Amino acid sequence: MGADIHGQVECRPAYRILDEDDAPWRPAIDLHLLYGGRDYDVFGCLFGVRNHAGLRPLAAGRGLPGDVSTEVRREFASGEGLFHSATWIGWPEVAAADWDEPAERADARVHEYAPVPGGGWELAGKSFQDTGGRPVGAEWTRDGRRFRVARMTRREAVPPDGTWAPVWTVMRALAGVHGAANVRLVAWFDN
Repeated sequence: MGADIHGQVECRPAYRILDEDDAPWRPAIDLHLLYGGRDYDVFGCLFGVRNHAGLRPLAAGRGLPGDVSTEVRREFASGEGLFHSATWIGWPEVAAADWDEPAERADARVHEYAPVPGGGWELAGKSFQDTGGRPVGAEWTRDGRRFRVARMTRREAVPPDGTWAPVWTVMRALAGVHGAANVRLVAWFDN
C-alpha cells in the first residue's frame, strides 16, 4: 500500500496589517494543484515519511501548527483515522536547507540503471533487493542492467527542477510579497 501526500501552502498576509504577527494564517493553495505525485525520496527528505534514502528529515513529526488555519484544520480532520504524520515546514527552512547534505546511511533500495543508446547508463528505478553486503558505491551488472548501492543527497531526492519546483516557486513568490516567515507548507499523509 502506498502513501500519498496532502496539504496546503499557507500564508499570513503582511500588507494592510498593522501587526503582521496578529494576522491569521490562511490557505493559499492546495498542494494537489502544485504536485500530484508519490515520491518517497521527497517525502523522506522533507518529512521523514517512507524515508528509504536515509536522509535527515527537515520537518518530521511536528503535527499541525497550533495556529493552523481553520480550513486546513477542517481538511485534516475530515480524514480521521486515515491521515497521519501531520507536519509543516516554513519557507525559511526550505531556503536555508543544505541541499548537498548526504544521507545518514546508504539508500535501502538498490539503484538500477538501464543502458542508453550511444553508451552510458540512465537511472531506471530503485528496488529493495539484497546487496550481498556490498558497500556504498559498489556496482554490478546483471541481465544487461547495472545496479549500485548509493547514498543520496537532498538535491538528488528533491531536484530543484523536479516535481516539487512548482511548490517552491509558489512559496518563494508568496515569501517575496509577505515575507519568508509568513509562508509555510502544512502536509499530512495517507496509506
